[in-house]
Amino acid sequence: MVRVLIAGLVAMVIAVVTGPTFIESLRRRSVGQQIRAEGPAGHHVKQGTPTMGGLLILFSATLPFLVLSVHTLPGYTLLGVTLGCGLIGFLDDYLKVRRRRSLGLPGRWKMLLLLAVTVGMGIATTHIPGVDTKLYLPIVDWHVDLHWAFYPFLFLVIAGTVNGVNLTDGLDGLAAGTTAISLLTFLSIAVISWIRSGAPGHRSSTYLDLAIFGAALIGGVIGFLWFNAHPAEVFMGDTGSMALGGALAGFAVLTKTEVLLIFVGGIYLVEALSVIIQVVSFKRTGKRVFLMAPIHHHFEMKAWSETKIMVRFWIVCAILCAVGFALYYRYYLRFRL
Repeated sequence: MVRVLIAGLVAMVIAVVTGPTFIESLRRRSVGQQIRAEGPAGHHVKQGTPTMGGLLILFSATLPFLVLSVHTLPGYTLLGVTLGCGLIGFLDDYLKVRRRRSLGLPGRWKMLLLLAVTVGMGIATTHIPGVDTKLYLPIVDWHVDLHWAFYPFLFLVIAGTVNGVNLTDGLDGLAAGTTAISLLTFLSIAVISWIRSGAPGHRSSTYLDLAIFGAALIGGVIGFLWFNAHPAEVFMGDTGSMALGGALAGFAVLTKTEVLLIFVGGIYLVEALSVIIQVVSFKRTGKRVFLMAPIHHHFEMKAWSETKIMVRFWIVCAILCAVGFALYYRYYLRFRL
């Protein structure tokens, strides 16, 4: 547990201390956010705000994890998925900055690269004890063996979570705050699973490694949030949102709690569904369900302040995560007694 606490604290300190220098470096290089013309009018003042702040999160989290890790395959797999998704986001951000437009990496290339990340994780999971092709459904208490379908399902989990977090990253502090809450839930799951995995001195190093990485990532996100709070001095960009989405998906798969992502990642699911509903409705009826999608922009158009939307989304995220954790405690934990 000491390693877990140190990892989180060190990551946060690294982010807070190096943040000003990092942000100034982005300004000197003109690495600024490109705002969509069709977005909310109030966002145009954010044009040019330093982006790619996800690099600060990843650096702050990776360094203490590598130092404090107990060097397990699941731990490095989670790190690999996070960095892999972050690299895809970095390519997207780089193209946006270079072209001076809000469109970066084409969607088909993002999906192909996410498929490559999925293949890498799929291969790794075949060598990790306890991670199999079975899917547990709480409440109904069913175990469903997906067999070969587990790997398309794995792609759906990774791509869906990554894109959901990416869509949520539209207001100052929104994605950073909600992902910190979601990651805290998975950190709690990892810590409890580690404690219940055996007697002191004989506990699972797998869950300890996951907890160390989770704590380091939360520390990095909180440190980044220090500069991302409204009005933001830096944005995480796709580099950060895709990396954090990959981390959440990785946690769900490696802890075998994929179904709980419906709750732990519920806020990202709502954001993604709002876009799908808006597109389908407009194409079929010519009418929009929301004033603007994703849904956080709908509330902006209703004259809610960014801070009010952010805090209320944090509250909803916390409630959904509490439900997810309660389901974990009730239905999953008994299998590790």
